Amino acid sequence: MRNRIVLTVLAGLLVAGLGVVLDAQRQRASPHEKTQATVDGANLSIEYGRPYVKGRKIFGGLVPWGTVWRTGANAATTLKTNVDLTLGETVVPKGTYTLYTLPGEKAWKLVVNRQTGQWGTEYDPKMDLARVDLKVETRPDLLEAFTISFLPEDAFRGSLRISWERLTLSVPYAYRR
Repeated sequence: MRNRIVLTVLAGLLVAGLGVVLDAQRQRASPHEKTQATVDGANLSIEYGRPYVKGRKIFGGLVPWGTVWRTGANAATTLKTNVDLTLGETVVPKGTYTLYTLPGEKAWKLVVNRQTGQWGTEYDPKMDLARVDLKVETRPDLLEAFTISFLPEDAFRGSLRISWERLTLSVPYAYRR
């Protein structure tokens, strides 16, 4: 009898805890997103929090100039690659990395950082693998939802794009089998 009561209480706590987790996911202001490119056995993926503009001034406001930004929302943005990758002119060995950006009024940098698994605001510059120049373009339209995407050009190269508000940032990527 006593074991049955303990099991009933434990089952109730488990169900209640699962309900809290699911409710938190539904109420998340910035949903979790994953983008990926898979070609000929090469797998690239980026997981990130996807914030929305919601009438706010984003660049030069919510995202200040000259300060490393988490590049999304919530947990740190994660890049995973199972092949050696080139971002711009920078070689990124296969593995898992955190992506940050360094926004500027005229120029931006993509920061590839070796520290992983942290909250997005926990940035350690000593763990930087590289800082890569990003091409900055003004969008003709307002993009409400922050978006990261891979745009393949062929089986081994393409463009990594980060778009939000009225900006699109990009860097070419390539990999070898």
